Amino acid sequence: MNQAAQSAAPAQKGTVTQRAIEQIKAMIAEGLLEPGQRLPTERDLAAQLGISRSSMREAIRALTVLGVLEARHGSGIYVTQLEAGDLLETFGVVADLSRGPRLVELLEVRRVLESTATGLAAARITPAQLAEVADHLAAMNATDDPEEILSHDLAFHRTIALAAGNDTMAAILEGLSSHTFRARVWRGYQEEGAFERTRREHDRIHRALVARDPEAARAAAAAHVGEVEAWLRGQYEQQPNSPAASGS
Repeated sequence: MNQAAQSAAPAQKGTVTQRAIEQIKAMIAEGLLEPGQRLPTERDLAAQLGISRSSMREAIRALTVLGVLEARHGSGIYVTQLEAGDLLETFGVVADLSRGPRLVELLEVRRVLESTATGLAAARITPAQLAEVADHLAAMNATDDPEEILSHDLAFHRTIALAAGNDTMAAILEGLSSHTFRARVWRGYQEEGAFERTRREHDRIHRALVARDPEAARAAAAAHVGEVEAWLRGQYEQQPNSPAASGS
């Protein structure tokens, strides 16, 4: 095989594998494969789609990593239940590995989604969920331990995101919140009074939820995440290699 053919071969194989991925996704989207359904054998599916078994194997492996398919030992390959949290798990990994300006960009995204989710939650939250939010707020106010405060901070926002009634949005926010955890810890250790401000910001969010006021809830959540975003942006601009700026 000459050099040109050698360099072309991987690209062609990648194209075939990508086509197989798209074809399997199309079969799921069109209802030919349902969530929880077992795929045909690798050989049969490769023959059905007109591609090699090796390309089919790579396509299945890629879709398994993405959470679209799952391998069950001794049973075969199945379509997952296609839950938002499973499908967006890789998004959280990308968020965790981001640094510097990308970290700030992700906080911008979180600010938009967090404010939207909190506004929706103000109209949809159940009494039980509201009580859970209040419990986490009380726990934050009852301790000065940074890790405990931040643990309840995450749970506070998680409950609100779930109360918004949009599983996909909640899954994205879960990834973004776990990502910003380390940055918030750093902020709490370095910035005097950070926890007091955090408590006040959470209290404003809670009061807006109790009042069932979507606009006030949206504004309070945007201001809260905006504080973290502005602080992190300043940290990166002043000290690009600081732990806060790098997210470590």
